[in-house]
Amino acid sequence: MNMLLRLLITAVLVLLISNFMTGVHVESFVTSIIVAFVLGLINIFIKPIMILLTLPFTIITFGLFLLVINGLVIILCTKIVGGFVVDSFWTALLFSLLLSLSQSIAYKLLVNDK
Repeated sequence: MNMLLRLLITAVLVLLISNFMTGVHVESFVTSIIVAFVLGLINIFIKPIMILLTLPFTIITFGLFLLVINGLVIILCTKIVGGFVVDSFWTALLFSLLLSLSQSIAYKLLVNDK
């Protein structure tokens, strides 16, 4: 049940951020649910491999390269999900930052982790 709540929170945040941010386009709420699901899968399966392969860059940049990886995850999600479009890499980077921050706040306020 907790996982479903996190998925819905992420879907609402994706839709909300896309409404306020130029360069990010989501067709509908159903599309934002699919985006949240695909982002979850990418974060579980592909992102750890990306982090491992780019570990030297991450160490040299003191972890700032992880922001680039987050932007690339958003770009990859746009390639997978139809109806979700991000115009540029910099837009994806800013979108990933806003989504991460808003998820942290929303999860802290709404999800009861025991």
